[in-house]
Amino acid sequence: MADQKHTDKTKVRNTRVLLGCVAVVGGMIGLSYASVPLYALFCQVTGYGGTTQVATEAPVDVSEKTIKIRFNADVNSKLPWQFKPEQREMTVHLGQDNLAHYTAENMSVKPITGQAVYNVTPLKAGQYFSKIACFCFDEQTLQPGQRVDMPVSFYVDPAIAEDLNTQDVKTITLSYTFYRAEASVEGPDSDERQGG
Repeated sequence: MADQKHTDKTKVRNTRVLLGCVAVVGGMIGLSYASVPLYALFCQVTGYGGTTQVATEAPVDVSEKTIKIRFNADVNSKLPWQFKPEQREMTVHLGQDNLAHYTAENMSVKPITGQAVYNVTPLKAGQYFSKIACFCFDEQTLQPGQRVDMPVSFYVDPAIAEDLNTQDVKTITLSYTFYRAEASVEGPDSDERQGG
């Protein structure tokens, strides 16, 4: 009888341990799926890592203070596109709605879909750099040899001049890198440059 009670207690204890392990593993799996969107949300809210903000419109009040914006463009080696800014830099008023242009051209013989990732440097300026409209918000599909204008509408929040941490920032560099989209219309990665 004592052996039966001991066996029952062991079974109950083992069941509790098993359920605890299943709960821990399930929680870890849930956190791994949630970590990417949570990290993206954290970066967007704080500007961490040079992540810019998204806005629907520029502020009403425009400051007399100005800041220089530089523009940078890169393309991943797996994407046979040319991509460049139409202007290298501009000086803008804080709070002013500005429009900058990039151009992209598909150098391959097939349609290809790309996606731009972006940030600003210095990284601490990210929370003050807001985009109103941008080609980077969506994937872009270019036909063979197609060249397109890619505008970005942005402003720099006047609060950047009041933050003790960013008062030394006189120039912000907006950088984009285009990558082949995972679900690119032409299919798997291959070298499709003409003459290649």
